[in-house]
Amino acid sequence: MLLQYAIEQLGATKVDLNEQNPQAVSLYEHMDFKVVSRSPLDDIEKPFPILHMTLKSSVCRNQVC
Repeated sequence: MLLQYAIEQLGATKVDLNEQNPQAVSLYEHMDFKVVSRSPLDDIEKPFPILHMTLKSSVCRNQVC
């Protein structure tokens, strides 16, 4: 899987995705990402809420999760 390659080989630990795409949210949660913040607008200031997600193992290094 491409996502698994990005995590394991390229060290990917963060992703931004449209909150209105529940299938993508579910996929990333299944791959052990968690929402760390939310933006009400996308990068071009359109009203598409963006979820900022981080791989749990990278979030939990210095804290209990």
